[in-house]
Amino acid sequence: MSTTLDGQTAVVTGSSSGIGFGIAQEFTAQGANVVVNSRSQTRANDAAEEITAETGTVTPIEADVTDVDAMQALVDRTVSEFGSVDVWVNNAGINIRGPVEEMSVDDWQRVIDVNLTGTFIGAKLAGTQMIAQDSGGSIINISSMMGEQGQTGRTPYNTSKGGVNNLTRCLAVEWAEHDVYVNAIAPGYIRTEMVDDAQDEIGFEEADVIDRTPLGRFGTVEEVANCATFLAEANHFMTGEILHPDGGWLSFGWGSKS
Repeated sequence: MSTTLDGQTAVVTGSSSGIGFGIAQEFTAQGANVVVNSRSQTRANDAAEEITAETGTVTPIEADVTDVDAMQALVDRTVSEFGSVDVWVNNAGINIRGPVEEMSVDDWQRVIDVNLTGTFIGAKLAGTQMIAQDSGGSIINISSMMGEQGQTGRTPYNTSKGGVNNLTRCLAVEWAEHDVYVNAIAPGYIRTEMVDDAQDEIGFEEADVIDRTPLGRFGTVEEVANCATFLAEANHFMTGEILHPDGGWLSFGWGSKS
């Protein structure tokens, strides 16, 4: 039985855990050849082994998304092994929290470098390859609903994700003539290690998030992966869009159910 992404080659950056891992796992289940990426070859290997225990073809490749040469080497190896890059997911991201008046410029720059410039580098190299192939493709940037909100203690992160959203729109317009679709997924609170770490670090109450979310729960990695699979198909006449699997958070004008 054929599956959604049979024969496609997909790269997912920062996919050794969390949302990236979930997307890589789902893409493989849908028949794609998937490149799992991490800054650590060991973490990439471990993720690939976990995925291939139940599904298909996965190749682990170490590369830092802020290193242009390393990312170009990742693209070149992907094309060498599979012949093309059809889907590219810019997922790698970090967060450094704290009051702006206490934050170093280096910490600000590190978040911007990984979340925004890293996304630009990945999209630039993937888009260039897709244009050269003359067969189109799909680029999916993982943003956040926080990219459309102001929030105490998260200025670098929220700013970087707002930049990712507009980068997505610009690239979608620029590359539409090449049938390269560029969209973003901007999740709300998803049950991941990053969210769990944030809860431990800043002590937000889970009940407050649930109360603020119309659907009344955290989202799942699998739900975000389903959004990515939909966008990867590229037969939906959508480009330059920001999908919000956020349980209704951004639409909720009142702000609390209680």
